Amino acid sequence: MMGPAHSLSGAAAWLGVGAAAAAAGHTMPWPVLVVGALITAGAALAPDLDHKAATISRAFGPVSKALCEIVDKLSFAVYKATRKPGDPRRTGGHRTLTHTWLWAALIGGGASLLAITAGRWGVLAILFVHLVLAVEGLLWRAARVSSDVLVWLLGATSAWILAGVLDQPGNGADWLFTAPGQEYLWLGLPIVLGALVHDIGDALTVSGCPILWPIPLGRKRWYPIGPPKGMRFRAGSWVELKVLMPVFMLLGGVGGASALNLI
Repeated sequence: MMGPAHSLSGAAAWLGVGAAAAAAGHTMPWPVLVVGALITAGAALAPDLDHKAATISRAFGPVSKALCEIVDKLSFAVYKATRKPGDPRRTGGHRTLTHTWLWAALIGGGASLLAITAGRWGVLAILFVHLVLAVEGLLWRAARVSSDVLVWLLGATSAWILAGVLDQPGNGADWLFTAPGQEYLWLGLPIVLGALVHDIGDALTVSGCPILWPIPLGRKRWYPIGPPKGMRFRAGSWVELKVLMPVFMLLGGVGGASALNLI
């Protein structure tokens, strides 16, 4: 799928989690719901860091472009080193390592570790990166006509404000993990969710997605998981733009209202 659909699906997924938590009697504090949705929307773009034309590869200028080159080469090297006889030969690393459940878990775990070890600056860094990506994904038309600096300033300002809100007692810094020193440990969860939602979205497209790597399936270790061929669509097609994106917006709205006990 394309960036906007990935971001919308990510936000909708977190709002759905919030609705489920409310139904179970554990309503999320509203800052956790909002921040988590924005982080998931941004994290849902992150697996495409292995593609030089992706939104995330352009989002942070030369830094993200250089990181894209590194991730692409790393992904390709891992693919070549672990492929089985049934896996096709490739010339690049797109839709390999960063599109797996293992990568999602490692990135989310790394973010949680950063949040609890680096303190406020670690939290701000996580928020900044994902809020910039959320703007690029959810407000793609406005972001395309704005300068990168303006988007970065919006991300930095929003990160500072939201971190201040979360720091207030009862607003969610210690949501889910309440032991001393575990504040913001939960930040890794929307990142894992965003990456997995991205992978599921890509699995619906023509090429499928090797979500289960490194678990082998038959003669393939990089098996492209997906529905039957006749149910798949091309990225950017009318199915994605006219059907899936409105559905994601509707589900996100219903999930958010349910999470806040408004319905």
